[in-house]
Amino acid sequence: MKLGITYMLLYIVLAPFIGGFLEGLDRKISARMQRRVGPPVLQPFYDVKKLLNKQTITVSTSQMFLLITYFVLMVLTGALFFFGADLLMCFFVMSTAATFLYFAAVVTSSPYSSAGAQRELIQMMAYEPAVLLTCVGFYLAAGSFNVSDIAKSQMSNIAFLPGFFVAFVFILTIKMRKSPFDTSASHHMHQELVKGLTTEMGSRNLAIFQITEWYENVFLMGVVGLFIINRNPISIVVAIAVILLVYFLEILIDNSSARMKWQQMLKITWAVTLLAAGVNLIMLMVIR
Repeated sequence: MKLGITYMLLYIVLAPFIGGFLEGLDRKISARMQRRVGPPVLQPFYDVKKLLNKQTITVSTSQMFLLITYFVLMVLTGALFFFGADLLMCFFVMSTAATFLYFAAVVTSSPYSSAGAQRELIQMMAYEPAVLLTCVGFYLAAGSFNVSDIAKSQMSNIAFLPGFFVAFVFILTIKMRKSPFDTSASHHMHQELVKGLTTEMGSRNLAIFQITEWYENVFLMGVVGLFIINRNPISIVVAIAVILLVYFLEILIDNSSARMKWQQMLKITWAVTLLAAGVNLIMLMVIR
């Protein structure tokens, strides 16, 4: 219990710094791949500080409330995860947080923001099956939905869940808003809807959104690590290496692929989910 509380507090305090640092590395590596120097690694923190110091101008008075709710729910998601709580509950809270982000975009009545919000809903339809199957896979492999029990397995759960791991890493491209699935919003300048669902978010609202994204990315990387971690302390080092490798893979995909239409995204994501996680699920049920 005490260890779970410690991990939870560390997540709440350190996640925005880790997430911001990872984004800084993302920008730097992306620039090098494009033969540019790129911004300093700490640039994301400078950007958020600048946004927080700007005059607050809101298109809708309720947008800040919805974004703060989105922020609180996402922090709660990661806090529950690192505390060792029910994984299914963690993903449920994450999905609820995404719903509030959708409302924060459509409440402005902006056609650009609303179009981005509609695409966000489509993205949720694309990745939710893989998320739910991941929970089922962990339960069949470890016999529990609790993160603390899964992390104490005799061996790494990826040995039983390779298909689930592939499906989850695949949907990370959607969750992290990277090409070719950056349809609702993008960190790049090629977003044809100005900035998608973040179009009408300015100053502190945009800063809240950015910090929340950092919390979410750390949580998602934590789930990746959960596939690797077991009772052996060495597995923690291996998990960190796998997390960094997966993060680099997402950057590589982002910088080497063109955006797909949402119809293609939906078909491909569901196909990968069914082929990778679905087949793995059937084999797991037969073995167990």
